[in-house]
Amino acid sequence: MIGVHTPEFSFEHDVDGVRRAIAARDIDYPVAVDNDYAIWGAFDNHYWPALYFVDREGVIRDHHFGEGRYERSEGELQTLLGIDRERVLVTGTGVEAEGDWAHLGTPETYLGYERGELFASPDGLALDERREYRLPSHLPVNQWALAGEWTIGAEKVVPDSAGARLAFRFSARDAHVVLTPGTRSSVPFRLLLDGEPPGSSAGVDVDEDGNGVIGEGRLYQLVRQDGAVRERTLELRFAEPGAEAYVFTFG
Repeated sequence: MIGVHTPEFSFEHDVDGVRRAIAARDIDYPVAVDNDYAIWGAFDNHYWPALYFVDREGVIRDHHFGEGRYERSEGELQTLLGIDRERVLVTGTGVEAEGDWAHLGTPETYLGYERGELFASPDGLALDERREYRLPSHLPVNQWALAGEWTIGAEKVVPDSAGARLAFRFSARDAHVVLTPGTRSSVPFRLLLDGEPPGSSAGVDVDEDGNGVIGEGRLYQLVRQDGAVRERTLELRFAEPGAEAYVFTFG
């Protein structure tokens, strides 16, 4: 078994960051760093994560894109290895938990201007320059907006003042966002859900009062609704400038 790390964003090219992630997840098999996308291109891959099951002759026998389907994936591995034993039950947790696909109403949404869309702050956006933004009086579902001073770059948005806010109205059980602390060692933030602390709907990376800290570049789980899925508005408030936000994902 071998893993391949192909970076989606510029900060993910850092090999030391890959080493830290491997150690944090107790990964004990080799991981290739595919910074030039050579392996990605050879497989004509388009997804994170992607699983490919290859036999001894190099033939791809099965594949799976996205989280979940763990039991079947182990079955494919056992077949290829000639093993017949009871399968280990795997339940993904946190950002690795399988999404509630039957009730998912909001797509993955990038924030930088190269791939970003559905930006709802009045007066539009400015490219690569510091500017004051404000939230609209009404935020439609699947749209996002900024308030305070921000710089919108090609692949990320960066708050330039303490108290800057990022709002997103979504329809999903889980809400995640890729964040880094930028040049800082850490950046505190607070999450509000429909204007209130998230309580029992807090994701694994915030407490019930909505407090969280960006300590490294990764995917952070903000919300996991504890009841029926419905439209909600999340708001991130950054205590300090300099954090970087790249993409929201939902499940």
